Parts: sequence; C-alpha cells; structure tokens
Amino acid sequence: MFESLTEKLQNAFKRLTGKGALTEKDVEEALREVRLVLLEADVNFRVVKDFVARVKERAVGQEVLSSLSPGQQVIKIVHEELVGLLGGEQAKLSTAQKPPTVIMLAGLHGSGKTTTAAKLAHSLKKQGNNPLLVAADVYRPAAVKQLETLGAQLGVKVFAMGDKQDGVAVCKAAMAAADSGGHDYVILDVAGRLHIDDEMMDELKRIRAAVPITEALLVVDAMTGQDAVNVAKAFDDAVGIDGVIMTKLDSDARGGAALSIKSVTGKPIKFAGTSEKLEGLEPFHPDRMASRILGMGDVLSLIEKAEAAVSEETAKALEKKLRENQFGFDDYLDQLQEIRKMGPLDQILSMIPGLGQAKQVQGIEVDDHDVARVEAIIRSMTREERREPAIISGSRRRRIAAGSGTSVQDVNRLLKQFDEMRKIMRQMAEMEESGRRGRRITDFRL
Repeated sequence: MFESLTEKLQNAFKRLTGKGALTEKDVEEALREVRLVLLEADVNFRVVKDFVARVKERAVGQEVLSSLSPGQQVIKIVHEELVGLLGGEQAKLSTAQKPPTVIMLAGLHGSGKTTTAAKLAHSLKKQGNNPLLVAADVYRPAAVKQLETLGAQLGVKVFAMGDKQDGVAVCKAAMAAADSGGHDYVILDVAGRLHIDDEMMDELKRIRAAVPITEALLVVDAMTGQDAVNVAKAFDDAVGIDGVIMTKLDSDARGGAALSIKSVTGKPIKFAGTSEKLEGLEPFHPDRMASRILGMGDVLSLIEKAEAAVSEETAKALEKKLRENQFGFDDYLDQLQEIRKMGPLDQILSMIPGLGQAKQVQGIEVDDHDVARVEAIIRSMTREERREPAIISGSRRRRIAAGSGTSVQDVNRLLKQFDEMRKIMRQMAEMEESGRRGRRITDFRL
C-alpha cells in the first residue's frame, strides 16, 4: 500500500532529520522534493500546491527552525497536514433514527461494488447486526447470482427479483422484506455502467426518491488514480454521495486517489478495501493512514487485527503452555494460522513502527509462501515429533523433508528457529510472571 510514495517521502526527509539545524532554504528544498513525489503519485495538482503551501507556512516559522529537532518538527507538520488531506477525523457510517439504515452502493463496472456490498454486510454482521443484501443491479449479467453466492457464503440473506426487473422496483420491494425480516441494515447493490451516463444517473435519482437512503456511498477503484476522483465528483454533482469506499487500496503503490478525493469532492473515504477476502474491508482512519504513508507504522490497526484474530482464552492458554514449557509444533502451527487471519505478512509488518516498507526483517523473508512451506513441514511430522521436537533425528528429518516436498536444510532451519523462538518466548513469559509477583509484593508492603 503506497509503497512507492512512502519510500520516496522517506528519502526526501532523510536530509532534514540528519541536520542539527535547519534553514528556510533546507525546508524549501525538501518541500520541492515532496511536491514532485506527490505529483508522481498522481495526486491532484491543486491539492499538491495547497498542501505544500500550508506545510511551508508552518515549517519556516521561527519556532520550528530554532527547535532542538527541527527535522522531526517538519515531519510532524507534514503528518498533520496529511491527516487533514485524508479527511481529518474518521468518518463513520450514519445510522437511521428508525431502523433499517439503508446504504446505497453505487459505482462503475469493475470497481468491485458487488463484492464490497458483501464485505460491508460481513462487517456489519460481525458487529451483531442483521443486514439484508439487495441485488438491484439488474443489468450486468450474473450480478444477481454473484451477490446470492456471496450472501450464501456469509450466511447473509439476499433479496432478489431476478435480472429482468426494474432496479427501483427491486429496492422498494426490498424495504418491505426488510421490515418483515427484522433487518436493521439494508445494503442496495444498484446498477453500474462501464462509463457515466444519463440513464444510470436517472435510475439512481429515482431510487433516492423511492427509498429512504441513509448513506449513499460510491465505490471507486484506487488503482485508477485521478479517474477515481473524477468519477466521484461526477456522481456527487449528479445524485449526491455521502462518502467513498476505496477498493484495491492494498494494491495502490502511488496513493493519488486517496490523497486527492476529500479535497476535490469534499466527501470522506469511509472504508478501504485491503484484500480480496470477504474480511478485507476496513474503516478508513486518516491519522493511521498518514502514519503508514510516512513509514511510522499503524499500531492501533495492528492491535485491532490481533484482537479480532486471537481470543482472550486462546492467549491465556498459550501463556500457560509457555510457562510450563509445553509449547510444541501444534501450538506453533495454530499461531501461524492465527497470524495469517490478520492478513498478508507484508501488510502486518508495515504496521509496526520502524519496519515501514521492509522486505526482510532480521534475515526472515516476508513471504507468505515461506509460511506455507513451514506448515507443510509441520504437517509431515508425527504427533510425538510435534510434541517433542528434540526426538527428531537425522533419519526423521529426511522423512519429514520428503513428506513435505522440502529439503533437509529447510527442516533443520525450522527446528533451529523454533528452538530459539521457544527460548525467547519462555523468557518473556517468565519476566512477565516475575513482574506480576513483584507487583503483588509491592502491593502487600503498601
């Protein structure tokens, strides 16, 4: 995500942070580079011009240039201005005063609108809601069937009337079904087109007139850059939108659309598509995204992902096994699978401050294929070997390598890494337990 932008911005700021004192000329040279970087990232020209002007006005002040760490001060200003550029505060979904909350998803063909509707329903269901998906895209071949298939996968009800009906009639009938079915959210997957035309806009206007829309969200593809911004402006001018869902943000190395859309349209990004999986839709946090763009990590999102993937009971059971030295390869495999639920490894590592765009961390390649290889090796072990790795002799290593389609060197490397990891984790568990005992003793003395 924004890999190219992040790398170039970090390079632009290296000179600033390496200097003990800054002059106005130093700041201007750095901002000239930032301007070029943002333009190369396909950020709207006017947005770049205003952004650089605001940063310069704040950064050349005497308070910054005479501070102990002026380079860090400038980066702090850039971060704050980036947050503003991305929308400032998080823009949450509006909810209807009286259920159901009706969300209309509009967009062009290829933007990922139907899949996004399913992802949004999945997210709402996880929060304890009862969403209804409405297949109102009656013109695109197989659109209705696609939504029905996704709904079945998620266990979410889909309202459909076939692909020969009028989209407005489908939406009106869906409202009655929502009332009788006790649905608190209705997600309308309305018709798109290959390009913006009067016919599509007319239907959207008629749906808005026929159904009490709470939120009209436009789904745009981040990879299309300024085209996504132009589409958003056209939709807002024609029918009015309340926000944007940006898909394929995980694949966008430049970031031009995300950085331009709020300034150009005045409409916030509310959600971001971060993977092809049905779990791959996240609320958009401008402050967290700005931190990731500048290579500062995103600890809050990482914690949220971990909490969603690992239950408190699982964490306590793992801690107990570590303290009692009972952590084996079965537990290791469980932990790998839990981590994989959090998303691609390179995305997870990019959320850790300091690692930024690192492709390699302490000699460990950031590659999901390596994780699959590790899983294959562990699954080729017997139950006894997983429980007691110390018994894995040379002949057993050759058998495991043959069974997993790997080499003996791969097996040896995994065994060594596992042994070192188990020692470190045991030490951490002992230190934590020691800290608890210390706290209890202190409390007792007090």
